[in-house]
Amino acid sequence: MADHQEASVTLPSDPASVSTARTYVADVLAEWGLPGDSDFGETVRLIVSELATNAVQHTFGQSPTFTVGLELDRDERLRIGVTDSHPRFPKRLPAAVQQDNGRGMVIVRWLTAEHGGALTVRSTTEGGKTVAIELPWTVAAHPVTTAGKQET
Repeated sequence: MADHQEASVTLPSDPASVSTARTYVADVLAEWGLPGDSDFGETVRLIVSELATNAVQHTFGQSPTFTVGLELDRDERLRIGVTDSHPRFPKRLPAAVQQDNGRGMVIVRWLTAEHGGALTVRSTTEGGKTVAIELPWTVAAHPVTTAGKQET
Protein backbone atom coordinates (compact mmCIF):
# COMPACT_ATOMS: atom_id res chain seq x y z
CA MET A 1 0.00 0.00 0.00
CA ALA A 2 1.20 3.53 -0.73
CA ASP A 3 2.61 5.71 2.04
CA HIS A 4 -0.10 8.30 1.49
CA GLN A 5 -3.50 7.98 -0.14
CA GLU A 6 -6.10 10.66 -0.69
CA ALA A 7 -9.62 10.81 -2.05
CA SER A 8 -12.33 13.45 -2.07
CA VAL A 9 -15.76 14.20 -3.42
CA THR A 10 -17.70 17.47 -3.63
CA LEU A 11 -21.47 17.20 -3.33
CA PRO A 12 -24.40 19.60 -3.38
CA SER A 13 -25.67 20.74 0.01
CA ASP A 14 -28.77 18.64 -0.27
CA PRO A 15 -30.10 16.02 2.17
CA ALA A 16 -29.72 13.30 -0.50
CA SER A 17 -25.98 13.98 -0.53
CA VAL A 18 -25.57 12.61 2.99
CA SER A 19 -26.21 9.07 1.77
CA THR A 20 -23.95 9.67 -1.23
CA ALA A 21 -21.13 10.85 1.07
CA ARG A 22 -21.52 7.83 3.33
CA THR A 23 -21.45 5.42 0.36
CA TYR A 24 -18.46 7.19 -1.17
CA VAL A 25 -16.47 6.90 2.06
CA ALA A 26 -17.40 3.22 2.46
CA ASP A 27 -16.27 2.51 -1.12
CA VAL A 28 -12.95 4.34 -0.68
CA LEU A 29 -12.23 2.58 2.62
CA ALA A 30 -13.02 -0.77 0.99
CA GLU A 31 -10.48 0.04 -1.74
CA TRP A 32 -7.98 0.79 1.01
CA GLY A 33 -8.58 -2.61 2.64
CA LEU A 34 -11.32 -2.06 5.20
CA PRO A 35 -13.85 -4.90 5.24
CA GLY A 36 -17.32 -3.51 4.56
CA ASP A 37 -18.88 -5.15 7.61
CA SER A 38 -16.32 -4.04 10.18
CA ASP A 39 -17.27 -2.16 13.35
CA PHE A 40 -14.66 0.47 12.49
CA GLY A 41 -16.29 0.99 9.09
CA GLU A 42 -19.72 1.37 10.68
CA THR A 43 -18.32 3.97 13.08
CA VAL A 44 -16.68 5.93 10.28
CA ARG A 45 -19.88 5.86 8.20
CA LEU A 46 -21.88 7.18 11.16
CA ILE A 47 -19.38 9.98 11.74
CA VAL A 48 -19.45 10.93 8.06
CA SER A 49 -23.26 10.93 8.15
CA GLU A 50 -23.29 13.31 11.10
CA LEU A 51 -20.68 15.66 9.61
CA ALA A 52 -22.33 15.71 6.19
CA THR A 53 -25.75 16.31 7.77
CA ASN A 54 -24.31 19.27 9.66
CA ALA A 55 -22.82 20.65 6.44
CA VAL A 56 -26.23 20.47 4.79
CA GLN A 57 -28.46 21.61 7.66
CA HIS A 58 -26.41 24.23 9.48
CA THR A 59 -24.94 26.33 6.67
CA PHE A 60 -28.26 28.08 6.10
CA GLY A 61 -27.96 27.97 2.31
CA GLN A 62 -24.62 29.81 2.41
CA SER A 63 -22.68 26.75 1.27
CA PRO A 64 -24.00 25.35 -2.02
CA THR A 65 -21.64 22.37 -1.77
CA PHE A 66 -19.55 20.48 0.75
CA THR A 67 -16.47 18.34 0.26
CA VAL A 68 -15.59 15.09 1.99
CA GLY A 69 -11.85 14.43 2.00
CA LEU A 70 -10.04 11.30 3.15
CA GLU A 71 -6.35 10.72 3.79
CA LEU A 72 -4.56 7.58 4.91
CA ASP A 73 -0.93 7.95 5.99
CA ARG A 74 1.36 4.91 6.08
CA ASP A 75 -1.52 2.66 7.14
CA GLU A 76 -1.39 4.42 10.53
CA ARG A 77 -3.70 7.43 10.56
CA LEU A 78 -7.03 7.99 8.82
CA ARG A 79 -8.21 11.58 8.44
CA ILE A 80 -11.67 12.50 7.23
CA GLY A 81 -12.77 16.09 6.88
CA VAL A 82 -15.99 17.70 5.75
CA THR A 83 -15.51 21.20 4.37
CA ASP A 84 -18.20 23.77 3.66
CA SER A 85 -18.11 27.48 2.85
CA HIS A 86 -20.03 28.70 5.91
CA PRO A 87 -17.72 30.40 8.45
CA ARG A 88 -19.64 29.49 11.63
CA PHE A 89 -18.02 26.75 13.69
CA PRO A 90 -20.24 24.05 15.22
CA LYS A 91 -21.48 24.97 18.67
CA ARG A 92 -21.72 22.66 21.63
CA LEU A 93 -25.38 22.57 22.47
CA PRO A 94 -26.87 20.93 25.53
CA ALA A 95 -28.98 18.17 24.03
CA ALA A 96 -32.20 17.97 25.99
CA VAL A 97 -33.85 14.58 26.07
CA GLN A 98 -36.87 15.77 24.07
CA GLN A 99 -34.80 17.35 21.26
CA ASP A 100 -34.96 15.70 17.86
CA ASN A 101 -31.58 17.10 16.84
CA GLY A 102 -28.54 18.84 18.29
CA ARG A 103 -26.60 15.73 19.26
CA GLY A 104 -24.54 15.23 16.09
CA MET A 105 -21.29 16.76 17.30
CA VAL A 106 -21.67 15.05 20.69
CA ILE A 107 -21.92 11.72 18.85
CA VAL A 108 -18.94 12.54 16.62
CA ARG A 109 -16.78 13.61 19.57
CA TRP A 110 -17.70 10.51 21.57
CA LEU A 111 -17.15 8.03 18.73
CA THR A 112 -13.87 9.67 17.75
CA ALA A 113 -12.56 9.60 21.32
CA GLU A 114 -13.82 6.03 21.81
CA HIS A 115 -11.59 4.94 18.91
CA GLY A 116 -8.53 6.85 20.15
CA GLY A 117 -8.91 9.74 17.74
CA ALA A 118 -9.22 13.49 17.75
CA LEU A 119 -11.68 15.99 16.31
CA THR A 120 -10.62 19.39 14.98
CA VAL A 121 -12.36 22.35 13.42
CA ARG A 122 -10.35 24.81 11.38
CA SER A 123 -11.04 27.74 9.11
CA THR A 124 -10.32 27.46 5.41
CA THR A 125 -8.48 30.12 3.43
CA GLU A 126 -11.72 30.67 1.48
CA GLY A 127 -13.62 31.65 4.64
CA GLY A 128 -15.37 28.38 5.39
CA LYS A 129 -14.44 25.58 7.75
CA THR A 130 -13.37 21.96 7.87
CA VAL A 131 -14.60 19.66 10.61
CA ALA A 132 -12.21 16.72 10.69
CA ILE A 133 -11.53 13.56 12.60
CA GLU A 134 -8.29 11.63 12.82
CA LEU A 135 -8.37 7.99 13.85
CA PRO A 136 -5.74 5.30 14.22
CA TRP A 137 -5.90 2.93 11.24
CA THR A 138 -5.86 -0.49 12.85
CA VAL A 139 -6.92 -2.36 9.75
CA ALA A 140 -4.59 -4.94 8.27
CA ALA A 141 -4.11 -4.30 4.57
CA HIS A 142 -6.23 -6.60 2.41
CA PRO A 143 -5.78 -6.79 -1.34
CA VAL A 144 -8.82 -5.77 -3.34
CA THR A 145 -10.53 -8.80 -4.85
CA THR A 146 -12.00 -9.03 -8.32
CA ALA A 147 -14.37 -11.84 -9.32
CA GLY A 148 -13.37 -13.88 -6.29
CA LYS A 149 -9.63 -13.65 -6.98
CA GLN A 150 -7.14 -11.54 -5.07
CA GLU A 151 -5.18 -9.04 -7.09
CA THR A 152 -1.45 -9.23 -6.63
